[in-house]
Amino acid sequence: MVLRPATVIIENISPLEPGGRYPLKRVVGESLHVEADIYKDGHDLVSARLKWRRVGAKEWQHAPMAPLATGNDRWRGECAFFENTLFEFTIQAWSDAYRTWQHEFHAKLKAAQPDLHTETLEGAILAEGAAARAVQRQRRPDAARLLQFAAEFRQASPSELHALSHLPEVEALMATYPDLAEATEFWIDTPAVRALVEAPPLRHSVPRYPRVTVDRRAALHAAWYEFFPRSAEGRGDRGSTFRDCLERVDDARAMGFDVIYFPPIHPIGSTARKGRNNAVACEPGEPGVPYAIGNRHQDCPNGGGHCDVAPELGTLEDFDWLVGEIQARDMEIALDYAINCSPDHPYVEAHPDWFFSRPDGTIKYAENPPKKYQDVYPLNYHNPDWRNLWQELTRVVLFWAARGVRIFRVDNPHTKPLAFWEFLITKVQAEFPDTVFLSEAFTKPKMMLSLAKAGFTQSYTYFTWRNSKHELTEYFTQLTSPEMADFFRPNLWPNTPDILPVLLQQGGRAAFLLRAVLTTLLSPVYGIYSGFELCENAALPHKEEYLDSEKYQWKERDWNAPGNIKGFITALNRIRQENRALHTLRNLAFHTAENEQILFFSKVTEARDNLLLVAVSLDPYQSQSGMVHVPLELIGCTPDEPYQVHDLLTNQRYLWTGSRNFVQLHPDERIAHIFRVRRKAFHETDFETYL
Repeated sequence: MVLRPATVIIENISPLEPGGRYPLKRVVGESLHVEADIYKDGHDLVSARLKWRRVGAKEWQHAPMAPLATGNDRWRGECAFFENTLFEFTIQAWSDAYRTWQHEFHAKLKAAQPDLHTETLEGAILAEGAAARAVQRQRRPDAARLLQFAAEFRQASPSELHALSHLPEVEALMATYPDLAEATEFWIDTPAVRALVEAPPLRHSVPRYPRVTVDRRAALHAAWYEFFPRSAEGRGDRGSTFRDCLERVDDARAMGFDVIYFPPIHPIGSTARKGRNNAVACEPGEPGVPYAIGNRHQDCPNGGGHCDVAPELGTLEDFDWLVGEIQARDMEIALDYAINCSPDHPYVEAHPDWFFSRPDGTIKYAENPPKKYQDVYPLNYHNPDWRNLWQELTRVVLFWAARGVRIFRVDNPHTKPLAFWEFLITKVQAEFPDTVFLSEAFTKPKMMLSLAKAGFTQSYTYFTWRNSKHELTEYFTQLTSPEMADFFRPNLWPNTPDILPVLLQQGGRAAFLLRAVLTTLLSPVYGIYSGFELCENAALPHKEEYLDSEKYQWKERDWNAPGNIKGFITALNRIRQENRALHTLRNLAFHTAENEQILFFSKVTEARDNLLLVAVSLDPYQSQSGMVHVPLELIGCTPDEPYQVHDLLTNQRYLWTGSRNFVQLHPDERIAHIFRVRRKAFHETDFETYL
């Protein structure tokens, strides 16, 4: 192959991560809009197209790109993905000989040049060249039609040729078979690519073309419900089993959840087992912390580690039965992938070199001063035998994926090397491309984003601690910006087994209501930890931690306790399911509310056929009211046209006019308005029929 200098400049592609190492993120059915600066020297006209294909495929799909109306050589194209796999894309641009000929012929014709014989022959030759390329692609009917047009070109008068050359059929055929002999194609030209001879087994080693990870829809839109299977029955005197979980699963399904998430279900270590409220001394019969994984029970067929279940929960066959029952309910299960090893884990005896050692030769337990985790040994991911360790930990995920688990919430991924996650996620998704990984990383923003780029499908966020209008607006504007949203998908949690925020501790039932609205509507994917629907808010003094946390004990609960908000959560999940505007992330927009205690935002589909306006009080203690400013450009109304807003929580309807309208909110079931907007104008006489 002879390398030539580029004939067209293609640069400043967006979206594209600097360096091009990490793939963008989309889900099946979503579009990718690509922009780039495309230009060349001289006066020839340029054409360009966007190309994309599944990684490993030979043939490209392509769609034309067009210059933006803003000019300045900025072009845009769009493609869509309909397969759950890894794609790559590029831009191809070339000097368009036919369009250039059209332009020059028209200019000479307009200038009344007397002799256009040579120009006529040029046009015919271009059509004949396109016919030859159609033959090469085995499109003989198109080739015959092009040859027919070429013959007509030669016989036409200049004015007839001008009209003939602009026929839509002719232009479409010429655009279908362009001369790409000297086309320029974008590829990632970095020192890493130029020096790349044999890439390590990581998907994110710098590729030749930009890439897109296309996940299934559940990666973007889902509602998670977390509960400890050992507390499924709500008894405080003994634990439950997998076979006791169906009532809890059905309750979650009735509330509208579609993912059941379990904390670790593996054997729990006996050595240094923690007791109630994290007590160092464990009383006889206390169940221990599920995150201290590993115990060599005789009932564990796989050695008592990460590929076994705790015998007190049942057997692997019982787990398989529960997975089947959950799937039969059109739900799926998510498992916690916590790479913690108790002192009794089989790895400790078989591979002591996988752990950190003290000077005296003993294995070092985990610490996060002032916290100590005497019941957990952390792994050393850079030990001399790191390759076997990485392979083994990947095998664990593959083991559960083969049993029907396709969602994993990963505990503290920021304490492990990024390269390890690239390796593991690549290996798992190569075999099970529908696998979803949730990053539980409450850490520095750059590390959270890097984990998302390294392959994590979803991410925990700082939402748990964002309460004021300014905090929420600023944070979610950042999360929905292209720089973040192309890689980072927020999965919102108002509480976790580890975190009971101050607002929920102090704000009472209304605090749970308002956080439920924000959690369910600001992001298309969210989750709650069980007890949230019961407004549980008993905390350890001066800490954001639950008193009597079920991490350390069986939890006694009345799942239908008075004051619960299960009906409210059910209504929110129904609204989420019925409104497509809530199924995407990037369409979130904030609008003015003339009260700092009221947050006002919208979500709308790209076709603008589903528009929601949400006004939510951020004050759990007293009523709040004020004027909100509706974006009339989204509705398509003039300032004096009425439009209907339908509150999906109360089923009440209101007739509004203009941008500025009044809302009143109370710290009870009226903590928020969720308005679906009817763009059709209503007259006063019609309005009464909607009340």
